[in-house]
Amino acid sequence: MPTVQSPKLTLSQTSSQQGALVTASGTWQVHTLAHDNAIKAIDAQLKPLQGDANASWDLSQIDSMDHIGAQLFWNAWGKQRPAQLTLAPSQEEFFRRIEETGPLETPPSRANRLTPVMKLGMTILLFFEHLKGFIALVGQVTQDIGRFARHPMRGPWREISANIFHAGFQALGITALVGFLIGVVLSYLSAQQLRAFGGDIYLVNLLGMSVIRELGPLLAAILVAGRSGSSITAQLGVMRVTEELDAMLVMGISHGFRLIMPKVLALAISMPLLVIWTDTAALIGGMVAAKVELNLSARYFIQKLPDAVPLANYMIGLGKGVIFGMLIALVSCHFGLRIKANTESLGHGTTTAVVTAITVVILADAVFAIVFNGVGY
Repeated sequence: MPTVQSPKLTLSQTSSQQGALVTASGTWQVHTLAHDNAIKAIDAQLKPLQGDANASWDLSQIDSMDHIGAQLFWNAWGKQRPAQLTLAPSQEEFFRRIEETGPLETPPSRANRLTPVMKLGMTILLFFEHLKGFIALVGQVTQDIGRFARHPMRGPWREISANIFHAGFQALGITALVGFLIGVVLSYLSAQQLRAFGGDIYLVNLLGMSVIRELGPLLAAILVAGRSGSSITAQLGVMRVTEELDAMLVMGISHGFRLIMPKVLALAISMPLLVIWTDTAALIGGMVAAKVELNLSARYFIQKLPDAVPLANYMIGLGKGVIFGMLIALVSCHFGLRIKANTESLGHGTTTAVVTAITVVILADAVFAIVFNGVGY
């Protein structure tokens, strides 16, 4: 095995008229150049020689060289061969490749020409484009429901049943768990405040009104939007990627009648039932916390609840469930149909659909609060 020698540079003066003679020896490879910071010492020796056209270079005594060692000499020569250069035959290939490569120039980065006002305008235009598409989708679903009402025997009953199972029945576990925990937390915190003012008996009023009128429908809608809404968007997006939607059009099968309308009807049916289920779980959790914290019996809680919460609040909660379910299905289908045939668009569209669906649900809940401000008290 040959002995590895450290890279060395020897400078000698040939005559007063000629420049220095630079003789290189040793092993000029990356592992030897990196050992003991040899490259720093070599850079210090090469720096005074940069730009010296009279210098003579003799690299024939170098044992072995790689592209890293050749690049050090090339930089010292000012990116061109010196007039007086002696190379070994094996070294000619390194410098020929470096010479053919030429200077590496990176293209200048393109300046962003969009001003904040232009970005705002593009965002507004995109919003109205989505709004136009959403309104068109609502109109299409309305026509499909009318067609389904005229010919119910030809309707997509299997699709509706399957979507009720996936969006409704399979969501019972998570909605019950979240509803129960929210009821426990709300009852526990409210009991601490009511005890300070001696209003323990009003816990039923506070818990019943907040859960049945607001929290129950909103919690169920947010969970369904995150669980079933993302599933609907991803399903339509995968059908776009695999070109199943195009195949349906070729076979004359309507997207709206077979894909969108069953999902809208299924969520309109299952969401009120999930609201009832979530309300029940939250009230049970509130009763448990009230028994532990205020020693209110479950019998007193059940007897007091109908008087504390008028029936109108219960109907408002069910109405919210129907509207929220339809909005979640429409928003999810809207973004699912706009997904392009690539996986990046699929992920982005699914995320956007969930965020938009939750936002639309909260906005609809605010509209309900304003419209039914004087109802149920």
